[in-house]
Amino acid sequence: MEQEKVIKAALLGFGTVGGGVYKLAGRLADEMQKKAGARLEIKKILVRDMTKPREGVSPELLTDDWNEILSDPEIEIVIELMGGIEPARTYVSQALEAGKNVVTANKDLLAEYGGELLEKSKENGKDLQFEASVAGAIPVIRALKHSLSGSIITEVSGIVNGTTNYILTKMSEKGMDYQEALQMAMEKGYAESNPEADVEGYDAGRKIAIMASIAFNSRVTFPQVYTEGITKITAGDIRFAKEFGYVIKLLGIAKLEEGEILVKVHPVLLPEDHPLASVRNSFNAVFIHGEACDDAMFMGRGAGEMPTASAVIGDVIDVMGNIVHGCCGRTGCTCYKELKVKEIGDSASKYFLRLKVEDKPGVLANIAGVLGNNGVSIAQVVQKKSENQVAELVIITDEVMEKNFNASIQTVRQMTALKQVASIIRVY
Repeated sequence: MEQEKVIKAALLGFGTVGGGVYKLAGRLADEMQKKAGARLEIKKILVRDMTKPREGVSPELLTDDWNEILSDPEIEIVIELMGGIEPARTYVSQALEAGKNVVTANKDLLAEYGGELLEKSKENGKDLQFEASVAGAIPVIRALKHSLSGSIITEVSGIVNGTTNYILTKMSEKGMDYQEALQMAMEKGYAESNPEADVEGYDAGRKIAIMASIAFNSRVTFPQVYTEGITKITAGDIRFAKEFGYVIKLLGIAKLEEGEILVKVHPVLLPEDHPLASVRNSFNAVFIHGEACDDAMFMGRGAGEMPTASAVIGDVIDVMGNIVHGCCGRTGCTCYKELKVKEIGDSASKYFLRLKVEDKPGVLANIAGVLGNNGVSIAQVVQKKSENQVAELVIITDEVMEKNFNASIQTVRQMTALKQVASIIRVY
């Protein structure tokens, strides 16, 4: 009888996701063996604090010495769940150089150093898998790399941050203001005590950089992504958006435009009939358009212990199968193009503009004139009734170059009749 093959792995980090991966690997042990043709054994777990009690984990598995894992020839897979850039970058790099395969959920690392690490995996003929780095349980990386590779992808847009989607959902459905909705997100555990990475768009920016790199086969790094968060969105903005038939969402957007990549994160007015408009609360969704595949959308849990662990385990099963069949390293870096990333000023958009102005004849005409002189035409306008001689103008423009729109707003700001530029939001 043929002896059962055992593949040994090490976990780096044992926080929420690390704990979830360990539990799920135990629960699915038989399933993994049948799917991969080998049994997985977690041989070592790298932790910071060896004295911290960890229920259900043998103390013999724990180590605080990375070299104990690196120098162990039996360990064939390193599962990196530490987060952050360092020491994760060093550990992943060293693991690949030592001939170990790597599975990671680290979006920070991949959004800045993915190219470097994928080249290292190719040089050493080893796998570097990272499905869990974007949108948790949603299999969008694998879809872009494999299932949709028969189509030229022209757009990847998504709600890829559950915290901000939860906040905007509560603002929209309950009429809450931003601070009230943020507080509720914190109480429910959807927002960190310091929510900056989420609410300023940085988390979504890292994820869209990774997806854009794969979708367009050209490296995009996080510093190239224009980011703008949701902290200035008001209940009034959401109310007026509804009147025009829109919802407000924070989107990561990557588009292929005339051989260049536009990649950005910002709030948008999204038409109510767009597939992404109905994605509520902490759910994530990614919308993809390709020349042959047309429209496709993936929706699900984008974060959390088990959704993320399921993506990690999926990658581990894939790597185990490659080890069994001797074909590791077959899918390395897919960025074989070098496309230019557009400056945000060179992109075009429609705009939602909310102004508070003196309530007197000719003001709207003067504002329309200033916008028109800069090539900005108005598609829709509503004037709200005045309070204390101040009227509110809500304008939606036709599509215009961002730099032209910004120039027109600079002129509008200098008008004596202007009291306040209350909001500027792009329209999808």
